[in-house]
Amino acid sequence: MLTVCNFHYIRTNFEKPYPSIFGVTPIEFDNQIKELKEIGEFISIDQLVNNIDEILVDTKNHLLITFDDGLKEQFELALPILEKNNIEALFFINSMNYIEKKVSMVHKIHLVRSEINPITILSEVKKVGASERNELTSDEMIKAVKHYRYDDEQSAHLKYLLNFKLPKKDLELVINSLFETYFNELEIINSLYMTNNQLNYLAQKQMLGNHTHSHLALGLLNEEQIENEIFKTKSFIQSFQKNTNLAISYPYGSEEACQDPVTEIAKQLGHKIGFSMERGTNDKTANKLLLKRYSSNDLPGGKNYIE
Repeated sequence: MLTVCNFHYIRTNFEKPYPSIFGVTPIEFDNQIKELKEIGEFISIDQLVNNIDEILVDTKNHLLITFDDGLKEQFELALPILEKNNIEALFFINSMNYIEKKVSMVHKIHLVRSEINPITILSEVKKVGASERNELTSDEMIKAVKHYRYDDEQSAHLKYLLNFKLPKKDLELVINSLFETYFNELEIINSLYMTNNQLNYLAQKQMLGNHTHSHLALGLLNEEQIENEIFKTKSFIQSFQKNTNLAISYPYGSEEACQDPVTEIAKQLGHKIGFSMERGTNDKTANKLLLKRYSSNDLPGGKNYIE
């Protein structure tokens, strides 16, 4: 079986006016790696791709670490700890940050929410579009709380609204205006994302993965848009190093974000392994293009782990 542990932010300090950016410190990351070693054995990327069938049917617990979003802090703070422990990992990147020199909307949202009260953001949302587009239904509220299980209810509703419900045009109008008020985009690009040299280092080790071009929920796009999102980042990664073992991590990873035909298009474009954010361990019944992952909080050493 295969247990996958996913991380995003790795920082020494997470203090912000409003809680919106969550992650682990390097010390917490190091300690969690040690605890995970007690429940299984870490595998290499070659083992993952070439022996995936054997791994899934094996009763022994095989472990894999993944990182989404291509953040510089992952390379500078987490990678040295992994290398100290002789552990490989997959680092999934969005090519838009490099090709277009733009900050991903998901990170603009994180940064805006770190500086501005949720009530203020919601009031700005309600100024744009029709009410049925900028308010959640009762079913969507339930989905929001389930998907963002580590947030308070108000924050979960806001994140779901911004990430899944609000039309792209309205979302950009609200968030870009707030982002430009508080941040300099070029400064964020240079400080938040890995450099090309860092990407090349990971590519040479076959540890660079596809997180799509713009970090959009693929399942909400049409087939042409899905293909374009996946293909652009695949091509960008291949510009560093030809990779026949390319894996993909679907942004947001929810059922809506991974629904048909997302996995089929990923397969057609040469991806052998794909990851959602459905919690769970993978066994012989797993879809190799839709493998489950745990948030780091869910596993031993995590902040919300319950034995």
